[in-house]
Amino acid sequence: MIHPTAIVHPKAEISKDVEIGPYSVIEEGVFIGEGTRIASHVVVREGTTIGRDCQIYQFSSIGEAPQALAYRGEKTTLKLGDRNIIRECVTLHRGTLKGGGETVIGNNNFFMAYAHVAHDCRIGNQVILANGATLAGHILIEDYAVIGGLSAVHQFCRIGAHAFVSGLTGVTLDIPPYTLAAGNRAKLFGLNTVGLKRHQFSDETIKALKTAYRIIFRSGLALEKALRNLEESELSRFLEVQHLIQFIKQTRRGISR
Repeated sequence: MIHPTAIVHPKAEISKDVEIGPYSVIEEGVFIGEGTRIASHVVVREGTTIGRDCQIYQFSSIGEAPQALAYRGEKTTLKLGDRNIIRECVTLHRGTLKGGGETVIGNNNFFMAYAHVAHDCRIGNQVILANGATLAGHILIEDYAVIGGLSAVHQFCRIGAHAFVSGLTGVTLDIPPYTLAAGNRAKLFGLNTVGLKRHQFSDETIKALKTAYRIIFRSGLALEKALRNLEESELSRFLEVQHLIQFIKQTRRGISR
């Protein structure tokens, strides 16, 4: 159902069973998948694709132009997957040509009130951004990561799968998968053990990750030497340990420790 006060461009593509609330604005070139519900006073800008069964709450801004001084009105996009929950006053921005032209968000994510996702971000599945969490441009967040309330992530940072970033944390370097980070400038405080158990990681896998963490971050070895020792050890048979090693080896900004 589309409320009579909503403004929907005739060239927007609206699937069946979509609800659009009072005073919302849907621009030209927008696609909205089946079963998605958009509350009142939401703006969805040109170049936005929204998947199925999403819930977008009031006063959110979806697909707005990037806050980048180099942006000159080029045609760029925001792609939002299925079953995402977008709470009040969330802002999701389109990409820039320099960053590849698109912001991409996967499925089953939960963005709480006032969260912000800037241009050219890549967000996986089952990610949580708590109230006021802020992502700068060009950020990669892997599946199942959690970003606490009022945290800020610097541009070009990466946050690994199943990582937990505590509230009020400033992230300026990459956060490895499976870890727990907190602080004015993020520091690591071990594994995200609670999250791993909630997602039914086996005791054997958690033990292997704990050992790998100690070797990398607490053994006193140079990072390259620690990673090489891990790759040559029996622990490398665990896919999670392999992912941890590769994530660290691919860093450009550096790794929080």
